[in-house]
Order: sequence, then C-alpha cells, then structure tokens
Amino acid sequence: MKKLINDPADYVDEMLDGMVAAHPDRLRRLDGTKVLVRADAPVDGKVGVVSGGGSGHEPTHAGYIGDGMLDGAAAGEVFTSPTADQLEDMVRACDAGEGVLCVVKNYEGDVMNFETAGEMAEMEDVDVAEVVVDDDVAVEDSLYTSGRRGVCGTIFVHKIAGAKAAAGGDLEEVRTVAERVVDNVGTMGMALTSCITPEKGEPTFDLGEDEIELGIGIHGEPGVERTDVMSADEVADRLTEQVLDDLEIDDGDEVATIVNGMGGTPLSELYIVNRRVQQILDDRGVETWDAWVGDYMTSLDMMGCSVTVLRLDDELKELLGAPVDTPALKRTD
Repeated sequence: MKKLINDPADYVDEMLDGMVAAHPDRLRRLDGTKVLVRADAPVDGKVGVVSGGGSGHEPTHAGYIGDGMLDGAAAGEVFTSPTADQLEDMVRACDAGEGVLCVVKNYEGDVMNFETAGEMAEMEDVDVAEVVVDDDVAVEDSLYTSGRRGVCGTIFVHKIAGAKAAAGGDLEEVRTVAERVVDNVGTMGMALTSCITPEKGEPTFDLGEDEIELGIGIHGEPGVERTDVMSADEVADRLTEQVLDDLEIDDGDEVATIVNGMGGTPLSELYIVNRRVQQILDDRGVETWDAWVGDYMTSLDMMGCSVTVLRLDDELKELLGAPVDTPALKRTD
C-alpha cells in the first residue's frame, strides 16, 4: 500500500486540520471534536443545515460547508459514523435560534447517532428536524442499512436545502424541500477496483483484472452483481437506465445529473460516461437542466463512478441554481 499518510490513527485528525489550514476564513474546528463548522456559525436569522458521516468520502461532507450549503459537518473515522455527542455539539454550534436541519445518509450508525443527537439538542431547547437520504436504487436493503443506502444524491439535498435556508426559509420549509429532493433522486454506482482503507492497508474486496462490480455502496462493500469489464457506454447504459426506470422518468421530464467519480477515476473518463448519459436522456426526451461531473461523493481511492438523476420542478431548479460558495462547490449568479 502506498498512501500519503503518517500514522493511520491520525488520518482523520490531520485531514481536518489540513482543511481548516486551507480555508481559515471559511472553516473552524470545534475544540476537542472532529466537527467543522462555518467560521461565522451560527448565522443570525438562518436555519442551520448540517450533515456528517464516516470519513473517506471527501469532499463530502466538510467540503460543502459555506454560504448556500452546509453550516456544519461531523467526521467519523473512516467509514464509521460520528458519535452522538459530537453530532450534538455540531447541532448546537449551528443553531442561531431558528432550528437545525440534519441531512442524514441512510446508514444504520448515522441514523441512530443523529436521532440521539437530535433528542439531546432538543433537551437544550434547539428545534431539530431530520431528513434521511436513501437514493441508491441498486438495493432494497444492504449490509449496513434497512432500506436503500444514501449515496451521491445527498449532495443535491445539501445544495437545495442549503439554498432554501439561505433564502430565509423556516425549519419546516427547509425540511419539506429537502424531502422533495429525497423523493425525486436516484443513484447507482459501479467499481473498477476496490478501495484500500488506511488502517487495514488492503482492498476491502477482491476483484480480478477482467471484472467489475455493479451496484456498489460507498463503504467498500461489494456490489450486487459482478460481471466482465464493460465499455464506458455499456456502464453508462446500465447505471442510467436503472435509475431512470426506478424514478419513472420519461419524455417531458426535466432533470439534473451527477456523474460522480469514486476517488480514483480520471475526470476524462467521467466526461466519457457523461457523454453517454446525456445521449440516453436525449433519446428518452428528457431535458437536462444541469449536469455535474467530478468527484462529489468518493470512496477513498476506489476507481469507478456513479450516476445520479434528480427530477426537477421550478422551485428545485431555482434553489439548485442559487449561488453557493464552499471549498468544494462554488457558483455565482
């Protein structure tokens, strides 16, 4: 294993310190925690929007802290949920009296610890709401979930809920629009290689040179189907068609898409996949309002990609297109 690390036990701490050092005007770390928040948190008059989960998915989650997106993000150890007490610290730090929305990926540890943290914060008179993202169409249940996993569609929830909060929406309005994103987004991923976790130093699953995995999660778990290597177009066909069919998206719908890298795939290859994704949408009479390509929700150094599709309406388009300024995502008017 060759990795740019020191002691594996310091992996998350040193990563967070490096993020703050790169963005001292935007991020600060809560003392004694693995929680990053906006440098100016809590923001007066605004609902807080927070998220979190295991590390290894960078830039998710702390990369999306900033104007128009998240107010705080808690980092667990690699592929491990943050603790409930640290999540509570984050919620309290991001509450300006308007309440806090927690955006939670559907993994059992995250769901349980966010629920506990919310109850603890409410005992301190903080209004807390929660949405659980379960966009992975590859599975109905998994090793780590009851129900579908939360994967890259979570980024659209962060963006749209963050924009609604920035526009002055109250806690219920922010929660409601976030739920609408959850109801209209789907994702499916694939892997060319396994990832290697820093502490184990070996692949999380074995995969032959001529094999790929379809329907992977983001925690190194294998997919739902192992098959021979496919071309980029064949991969795009399989991922995109399954997401579109699951969401029942068809002629006349308007969508936003993400072709997401899993951490080890060149941007050039992601653009090749996106080319085919857009062809499929055109063939179905589906209009793409926005198409994102890049590393948004990774799995360490895994090679592969996922395809996310979000069905849009007028409000979701307005919020998705609203200005945002974070370390990992920046858009202006």
